[in-house]
Amino acid sequence: MRYLCLIYGTEEQTSHFSSHDMDMYINEHIDYDARLHARGKLVAAEALQPAETAATVRMRHNKLSVTDGPFAETSEQLGGFYLVEADSEEEALELAAGIPSARFSSIEVRPVKSIAASQGGQPGHGNEGGR
Repeated sequence: MRYLCLIYGTEEQTSHFSSHDMDMYINEHIDYDARLHARGKLVAAEALQPAETAATVRMRHNKLSVTDGPFAETSEQLGGFYLVEADSEEEALELAAGIPSARFSSIEVRPVKSIAASQGGQPGHGNEGGR
């Protein structure tokens, strides 16, 4: 089963990092990605641009509304994600705990609901997550 591991944190959590420390932190993620991939557990992993680059889209009564920034009014921001393949929720939590960002941020772990599979389509081909 696939699980989405959402990384939430604040920019202040790593703002004190020197450029060398930040490079090492990024390389930790790249190394973890490689280890998960080698085990056949990594589906995808990406970092996101800062929250100020986000836009929130809403459709109300057939009218489009686009606002700058993330939807939630919170100090924590979605900073990246891992999409992992795990045999159980317990394994998904263990994989999430290994993400280097877990030391500074919080990781939300959520099972992926495969809409395509429930409608007789091919899982992993375009309908997950409401796309």
